[in-house]
Amino acid sequence: MPDEGDEPRTGNADAAGTRDVSDDIEYGIDDRPPIDESVVLGVQHYLTMVGANIAVPLILADAMGMMEYPEVTAQFVGTFFVVSGIATLAQTTFGNRYPIVQGAPFSMLAPALAIVIVVTNGDTGGNWQDALLQLQGAIIVAATVQVAMGYFGLVGRLRRFLSPVVIAPTIALIGLALFDAPQITGPNQSWWLLGLTLGLILLFSQYLDVKHRAFQLYPVILALVIAWVVAAALSVTGTIGDTHPGYVALGDVAEAQPFLLIYPFQWGTPEITAAFVVGMFAGVLASIVESVGDYYAVANLTGSAAPSEKRINHGIGMEGLMNVFSGIMGTGGSTSYSENIGAIGLTGVASRYVVQIGAVVMLVFGFVGYFGQLVATIPDPIVGGLFIAMFAQIVAVGVSNLRHVDLDSSRNVFIIGFALFVGLAIPAYMGNFESTLAFRDAVGLEAALSTLPVWLEAAARVAVDTVYIVGSTGMAVGGLAAVVLDNTIPGTREERGLAEWERITEDESEFSTFWERWVGTDVDARGDT
Repeated sequence: MPDEGDEPRTGNADAAGTRDVSDDIEYGIDDRPPIDESVVLGVQHYLTMVGANIAVPLILADAMGMMEYPEVTAQFVGTFFVVSGIATLAQTTFGNRYPIVQGAPFSMLAPALAIVIVVTNGDTGGNWQDALLQLQGAIIVAATVQVAMGYFGLVGRLRRFLSPVVIAPTIALIGLALFDAPQITGPNQSWWLLGLTLGLILLFSQYLDVKHRAFQLYPVILALVIAWVVAAALSVTGTIGDTHPGYVALGDVAEAQPFLLIYPFQWGTPEITAAFVVGMFAGVLASIVESVGDYYAVANLTGSAAPSEKRINHGIGMEGLMNVFSGIMGTGGSTSYSENIGAIGLTGVASRYVVQIGAVVMLVFGFVGYFGQLVATIPDPIVGGLFIAMFAQIVAVGVSNLRHVDLDSSRNVFIIGFALFVGLAIPAYMGNFESTLAFRDAVGLEAALSTLPVWLEAAARVAVDTVYIVGSTGMAVGGLAAVVLDNTIPGTREERGLAEWERITEDESEFSTFWERWVGTDVDARGDT
């Protein structure tokens, strides 16, 4: 049964202030489907994010030179899944309690790569382990600041500056940011396999969903399995070779380690360098912006009230704690996953319980080498088809927030259009530079500061690196642009959608922390166990 004091109100308020759950939601946030159904649905949620959760560690492993050691790389990837499972359980149980999968963040990838490049290409010529220990230290310290920002209420206080005019382009940019992901627009693309995957998802979720309940609940996993079986059959028969993007390397699964020994500080004791910490914190800030957008997206998709300040604070605080944990375990961070939100929109399954079951499955499988290698055999074109369906859904969720604002207002139209444009244009420009080091050279930083004191030169490097990292994150650029314009250009509360949004935002008392629900006097008074 739903927990009292943490029962999300639903959207579409009528005159009396009551709300109805979205008709598209099969299982609401507090619903508990049967266990067998929950396992399949939970795995489906996780399969929507395997592409990114494997891509991030593989990108880092390649940059560090770890790929020369397959057993180490397998353990590195497995660690990401273990961290993802634990972080998801922590967030859905003790954090904001939204049904959002936690996984490896792209928003923190840019500073992570910058750290790796500096360590491995610097004067010391460090190896992969040196780079990873510096990365761990930077994440742990930067995430500690994120914990303080969340639990001391700093992030939640910023909510008063967020109107639908700000949230709409920010959420939309979460989806638009990956329109050119290599799994979609890579030069060596298998369009027939991508089209097969995407076509099956559309067929099951949009056309056949009324024919059978299975099509409504399992469109993603059905499409993925069918497309993978086709690709595997063509690979086994030799119809497609090992250079084809749709090739499934089944032989790699048999060669995988049966069990991966994953534990804290498995790579050694993290090392802390101040410059790396500041650079990583810029990635953490971008992650926070994306996560707040994700919270609003989930609330919107499920027909729930917009998140309260209290819920946002506990969500970001818990993400910070899990980032610290990810640093201890030796990965590249953890954040809310937009892919999972797209799956909610396609399947109508928003159950917290389902996501928790999926997290347990992934946590166990993270220690099993065979599973990680099997997941790694999913070809990029299949992942690309999933991405198109998922992120298109997120873009639409962002745009749907505009129903609360006055679109006849030239002020609103300008802010929304400007935020979307710069949110795409500036990251595209930053894409011309492979790392923060290349960006420093482009702006002539080293030459300009060569005669200044060492401390000022270091501060300038940090500032330039921060501009690069934040500028590479579309939702951060667009969100910040919209925040500044929306809060400086004159406009009424009704015009900006704040009046309507305030009416559908949950009260602070509607979200109860874990302590309040299980230990506090409120729980005892209600008799809610």
